[in-house]
Amino acid sequence: MSILGYLQRVGRALMVPVATLPAAAILMGVGYWIDPVGWGGDSALAAFFIKSGSAIIDNMSVLFAIGVAYGMSKDKDGAAALTGFVGFLVLTTLCSPAAVSMIKHIPADQVPAAFGKIQNQFIGILVGIISAELYNRFSGVELPKALSFFSGRRLVPILTSFVMIIVAFILMLVWPIIYDGLVAFGEHIQKMGSAGAGVYAFFNRLLIPVGLHHALNSVFWFDVAGINDIPNFLGGAQSLAAGKAEVGITGRYQAGFFPIMMFGLPGAALAIYHCARPENKAKVLGIMMAGAFAAFFTGITEPLEFSFMFVAPALYVIHAILSGISVFIAASMQWIAGFGFSAGLVDLVLSTRNPLATHWYMLIPQGLVFFVIYYVVFRFAIVKFNMMTPGRELAVAGSEADGEDKNLSANGEQDIPQLARQYIAAVGGSDNLTGIDACITRLRLSVKDSSVVNDAMAKRLGASGIIRLNNTSVQIIVGFVAEKIANSMKTVGHVDAAPAGDADPAPVAKAQAVSSGAQTLVTLVSPVTGDVVALNDVPDEAFASKAVGDGVAVKPTEKTVVSPAAGTVVKIFNTNHAFCLETAEGAEIVVHMGIDTVALGGQGFTRLVEEGAQVAAGQPVLEMDLSFLNANARSMISPVVCSNIDDFGGLVVKASGSVVAGQTPLYEIKAK
Repeated sequence: MSILGYLQRVGRALMVPVATLPAAAILMGVGYWIDPVGWGGDSALAAFFIKSGSAIIDNMSVLFAIGVAYGMSKDKDGAAALTGFVGFLVLTTLCSPAAVSMIKHIPADQVPAAFGKIQNQFIGILVGIISAELYNRFSGVELPKALSFFSGRRLVPILTSFVMIIVAFILMLVWPIIYDGLVAFGEHIQKMGSAGAGVYAFFNRLLIPVGLHHALNSVFWFDVAGINDIPNFLGGAQSLAAGKAEVGITGRYQAGFFPIMMFGLPGAALAIYHCARPENKAKVLGIMMAGAFAAFFTGITEPLEFSFMFVAPALYVIHAILSGISVFIAASMQWIAGFGFSAGLVDLVLSTRNPLATHWYMLIPQGLVFFVIYYVVFRFAIVKFNMMTPGRELAVAGSEADGEDKNLSANGEQDIPQLARQYIAAVGGSDNLTGIDACITRLRLSVKDSSVVNDAMAKRLGASGIIRLNNTSVQIIVGFVAEKIANSMKTVGHVDAAPAGDADPAPVAKAQAVSSGAQTLVTLVSPVTGDVVALNDVPDEAFASKAVGDGVAVKPTEKTVVSPAAGTVVKIFNTNHAFCLETAEGAEIVVHMGIDTVALGGQGFTRLVEEGAQVAAGQPVLEMDLSFLNANARSMISPVVCSNIDDFGGLVVKASGSVVAGQTPLYEIKAK
């Protein structure tokens, strides 16, 4: 694995301990709201909340050790987390001032100050990485029978304890040098004052495409270089009393993000929507509204940023520059607010009663100004330089580009296991896939050869971007459902790669390969009146490559859609454009009316039965407004596929030319 790929793994693992910060932010925020003057001194209830939150903040270093060890472990087992905890205890105890004084035989007052800061997030990350590597290497080791109790996962904490003794002796020599270097770096940034905060914010945004912003954040947000901005801010009164925080200073590496995330990016979203072609505005509106709401309310900006990051990289650089300017302005003016998760409305409200929040309300007018700046700058740049932001692709790409922009917030409509199989096919199949992980909106995949990843197919499945970090690391932007898809990808099993050529063999060719003596288990009738289309002629890579399943398609000429066989309707999509049927024989049939019709938001479709209904072959399930659909859908060619055809002996296509709904046999599914 390359250095960049390894740092990616570390960045992903850091999300585990960082995910505990919202709990601290909420608990301490509620406490400060209850007692904004005494900060827990005048209210037992407020003290209860503040102390509960500080329990997390005060132990962030050990949480980093546990979280990174768990996050980088190969199977996300609790034993890996325990290993990280054991390693942290051993290392920090051996490198404590008292232990150093005893081991080195030097007076306590001569112990370097660095050892008084050994319990910090940097050491936590280091311990977590070492513990995870030991776990991944030795958790499967089998010892001789007499020692079998200590085999496997039980062996790892023991090994970690001994390894940490060696690491402790090394740190006794190098930790003072490392610590002094980190402090010097932090002091250099601090000496730059507000300008340093702006420089940090600029690089924070630039590193997001490769996921390395987490490593940069650790320097400024946590106690790696002596800054510790987030914990000190969330500590509020406690930090002030301990001399760890300064009003108007602590929080300056956070405050300026509020105007960007709550206002600036929504302004960019509005500009992108206004610049979309008229026929695409309905789809773009859905994408931009969902992304803008997520950014404003929670501070999660990836759905918006990835919508233009790669199609218009110049805009993303402008975004990074404006982010730096915003953080610089807020820091210079001492308009301070902080966050435990991200710079959205929730964190802004929670931080308003924090004693370290100064003139926080000025971030709102600053945000309104940045809303206008983002809107004007983005709209001017998009139009002036004809940038291909979402909804403008048809200007140069032709009709084939239409439909590739999917609403990332609509992932709840999709069958996750089926989508997981399709993404495995899109990256070259299981044989090309060596590692699966995810963050909030991204599939982070390790592959043998990134060049075989099918970008077009991934975008048809709903991905808004594909990032090739190197020959073996790929990220696919899928929205908030990323973790569900990744988990499902780990369990769905083998999936063949999508073909590199133009198409799979036609269904007839597969039919000829089925044994002539194979028993017919079920015969499907056409679900709609119309004309038969071979599956490899369907204008959608996922269906044409047979990643979804095998079958045929029909271009409808009548409005009624019926069940192609007797069975149970196990799923009707919220937009009513497709349904899944399970027959008594176990065949899983997907009837998908049109291509990219999910983007119509349910317009043109009416369901006639509900999920869970038992239906007979030929029973009406949907009704379509064909005039509307033919005018607005990308294509009304409608695939009818068996998604689990591998469980059977194959299928034989029986129809050609014109077919009649509920009457004309479409294909037969054969027994193995």
